[in-house]
Amino acid sequence: DAVEEEVFSILLKVLSQLCDELQAASSEDQDLQSVSLQLQLAAECFRAQRNSCVQSTCNQSLLRELGFIDVSVKLLSLLQTTNLSRDEIFEPIRCGIQFLGNLAVGNQMCKDDIWQLSFPNLLLQLLSVDDEKAVNYASMVLHTCLDEAKVEEVSEPQNIQLALRVMELCRTQPDLDWTVLIATQHFLKSSALVESMYSGMSHHERVTLLELLFAQLREEDSEECGIPPSVARFLASSFQKGCGAVLTLATGSASSDEVLQEALTVISLLDVLCEMTSDLRQFMFLQNHPDLLVTTVELLEQVHAIGKASKNIFSAAQNFSSFSGDGDSSSHSPVISFKAHLIRLIGNLCHSNTNNQNKVRELEGIPLILDNCNIDSNNPC
Repeated sequence: DAVEEEVFSILLKVLSQLCDELQAASSEDQDLQSVSLQLQLAAECFRAQRNSCVQSTCNQSLLRELGFIDVSVKLLSLLQTTNLSRDEIFEPIRCGIQFLGNLAVGNQMCKDDIWQLSFPNLLLQLLSVDDEKAVNYASMVLHTCLDEAKVEEVSEPQNIQLALRVMELCRTQPDLDWTVLIATQHFLKSSALVESMYSGMSHHERVTLLELLFAQLREEDSEECGIPPSVARFLASSFQKGCGAVLTLATGSASSDEVLQEALTVISLLDVLCEMTSDLRQFMFLQNHPDLLVTTVELLEQVHAIGKASKNIFSAAQNFSSFSGDGDSSSHSPVISFKAHLIRLIGNLCHSNTNNQNKVRELEGIPLILDNCNIDSNNPC
C-alpha cells in the first residue's frame, strides 16, 4: 500500500538524526548502551523502508524523491568506517543493503541514483564486509543495478577492483548465487572487462574465470551464450603466449603454487578453446586465428617428446585402476587428458578446413598424432 508522504518525511528526519548521532559517537566516547539503541533504531528504520518498497513503484519513487537514497548511503558508509562494535553494526548494514535492493527492483531511476551514490567505493566496501549475509545482499544490489553501460564503467582501470572482488567471491564463496550471476550474465559479456580482469588477476583467479566461461559455454544455448568473439580472440592469444608454462610440470620446477597455477591456467585455456571450437558457429573463426594451429601442434610435439625422453607427468601410462576409484594420487594429475585435449583442438581447427588440414600435414602432425594413439590412462578418450 502507498505510504503518505508525511510518514516518510518523519522517518527521514529520524534516519538523518541517527546518522548525525552515530557519526558523533564514532569520534567521541559515548555511552555504549545509547549507541546500541541507536544501531537498533537504524536497523528498524531500514526495515520500514525496505518493506515499504516491496511491489510498490509509488513508494519507491516517493522515497527517492525525498532523499532516502542519499541519507541511507551516507549511513551505510558511516557504518563501514566506524569504530563501533562489528557485531552490532551487522544488523543495520544488512537491513540497509536490503532496502537499496528492494528500492532498485523494477525502478530504473532508483537504480541509477543508487549506482551514482554507491559506485564504486561503497559497493566494494559492502562486498568486503565480514558477514556472509551482508555480502549476499550487496551482490543482489549490484546485480540489480548493472546494465551494459554500467559494466563498461566497471571495466575502467580505476574501478576494476570491484570486478576483481566479485570474481574473488566466486572462487572463495561459490554458494553465493548472485556473484556467479553477475559474472555470467554481465561480466563475461564484456570483452573490455574480461581483458581487464584477466590482466589484473593472479593465475589462481584466472582459473576461476576460465571455469565460469567453460560452464557458460556448456550450459547456454550455443547461439546465446553471450560471450563476444573478441573474448575468444583474447583467450586464444593468451594461450599462445603462455602455453609453455605447462612444460614446467614435467621438470619438477613447479614447486611453488604460483608456478603450478600458471600451468593450470594454460590447461583451463585449452579446455575453453576446445569447447569454443566444438562446432559453435560464432567461434569457428578461431580456425583462422594467426598461428593458433601451429602453436597447438608444436606444444603437442614438445609435450610428447618430453614424455618419451624420461618417465614424468607427460609419459604414457597404463594405470587403469584409477578409473575404478582405487587409484593413487596420480589419478588427480593436472595433466590428465592434456594431450588428448591438444589433439581435440587440432581436430576442431581442421574440421572442414582444407588449409588447416594441409598445415597439419606440413608440420608433420599426422605421425605425431598417430604416435599418441596408443593406450594411455593419462589421456583417456
